[in-house]
Amino acid sequence: MTSTTPASAGHHTEGPATIGDVPGAPAAARAERLVRRVVGGADSAPVQMRAPFTGQPIATLPQATDADVRAVFDQAREVQRAWAERPVEDRQRILIRLHDLVLKRQEEALDLVQIEAGKARMDAFDEVSATALVAAYYGKHSAKFLSPRRAAGLIPVLTKVGEIRHPKGVVGIISPWNYPLALTAMDVLPALAAGNAVVQKPDNQTALSALWLQEVAEEAGLPAGVWQIVLGRGSQIGDALVEESDYLCFTGSTPTGKGLAAKVAERLTSYSLELGGKNPMIVLPDADIAKTATGAVTACFSSAGQLCVSVERIYVHESIREEFTRAFVAKTAALRLGGALDYQAQMGSLTSEAQLETVSAHVEDARSKGAKVLTGGKARPDLGPLFYEPTVLTDVTEDVKLFAEETFGPVVSIYGYTDVTDAIERANDTKFGLNASVWSRNGRAGWEVAARLKAGTVNVNEGFAATFGTVGLPMGGMKESGVGRRNGAEGLLKYTEAQAIAVQRGMPLRPGKGIPPKLWVRALSTSLKALRRLPRR
Repeated sequence: MTSTTPASAGHHTEGPATIGDVPGAPAAARAERLVRRVVGGADSAPVQMRAPFTGQPIATLPQATDADVRAVFDQAREVQRAWAERPVEDRQRILIRLHDLVLKRQEEALDLVQIEAGKARMDAFDEVSATALVAAYYGKHSAKFLSPRRAAGLIPVLTKVGEIRHPKGVVGIISPWNYPLALTAMDVLPALAAGNAVVQKPDNQTALSALWLQEVAEEAGLPAGVWQIVLGRGSQIGDALVEESDYLCFTGSTPTGKGLAAKVAERLTSYSLELGGKNPMIVLPDADIAKTATGAVTACFSSAGQLCVSVERIYVHESIREEFTRAFVAKTAALRLGGALDYQAQMGSLTSEAQLETVSAHVEDARSKGAKVLTGGKARPDLGPLFYEPTVLTDVTEDVKLFAEETFGPVVSIYGYTDVTDAIERANDTKFGLNASVWSRNGRAGWEVAARLKAGTVNVNEGFAATFGTVGLPMGGMKESGVGRRNGAEGLLKYTEAQAIAVQRGMPLRPGKGIPPKLWVRALSTSLKALRRLPRR
């Protein structure tokens, strides 16, 4: 049975409640201050958001209209020009100051992420550390990525060529609720570093975390208006975001991403999408059982499984399947659930009623069709309205919903295999391709298996953190898990337009007056043959 921390129960209260009802929560005044940063919303009904731990109100959020969003884009275009004209080194210095402030004020961020998303505090710290890493990375490397690039011209010496980068303009970013701080940083900060203005629509449920980072960025020196935040339902303001953005960045479900891509295609602007996943983990026969079981717990149940790169399928070699399953189930059952703003709990709650309904439906469907629940398998309303026990299943068949559909919760299925090629094929047998994990004592063997998996990121002897935390690596999905990448040079350059410039001197590139075309063609052909023999540069 999953245990609880002493402070994890009893958060329900009767009568009016505020953000302060969560033990150790920040004052309601902080939430009110952040909400005042939201742009628009005077002409529409506000939405009240509630804390997953308790079900009590967090904040009342203004909701923008279509006209509000279009007006915000007009304002952003005005300020973007001056922002783009500033030296990239100035923009880098702001990001370095932001890095320092995020770490200095991390307790505020940890509280907000826990309260809005229902995370355990260590999972919330993953967001703080990722935000600091992203700020530092682009604070150090943006000038290098954006610097003019020289190349060999058509005719050496006479053709001088180069590539320069221009910001797209105003970038629209639609952020999800599950990693409100980290994903805001990963998408917004490189867009700003590239000289763009940003209009972001975070999810209502976790808007305060994005607003907090925006506030800290302005304290670090970001000019007001360069990054603006609007709130609202996609059905109300989605068209404005698509139609006004010079580039659209979206993280969310695959069906929504496909719909947005179709709308963007009509405008011939560009986009990046990080979408769903059904992430596999392959345990090779030589894997260290204890270390692998411990790693699997983190890979599956961080942020209560509400992580786009978390593991939902585990393939274990039959020679160690029983031993691994026993160790993994024991570690899973020992996890402490809780909702206090401290480090006692190892797993928090789900974030919304919709997620609780999906997780419950998937588990019950599997159970009704013969799957065995080895641990977990039920909600825990005694702890809070959205708690669900970390759950391990076996004997899951193809007719079960969670066999192929993304659950996005603390649920994982274990499958056996005898041939590694078969395990790889089964791991790849999905419409998704976001993240994967391989475990082996032999790093080279793990790498070789990883290279055969159809996923944008693959971690060996780790669940997801090694690639997720290495900001210099690109992160994104194959197949229906998305288009484009965040992080690394590509995570910044996608927000730019490449422009090629060539200066031709001396020899013209067409026959000049008085030069017979055949003679010119013969001379140029001889030159091309000579150029091919020159050393590569």
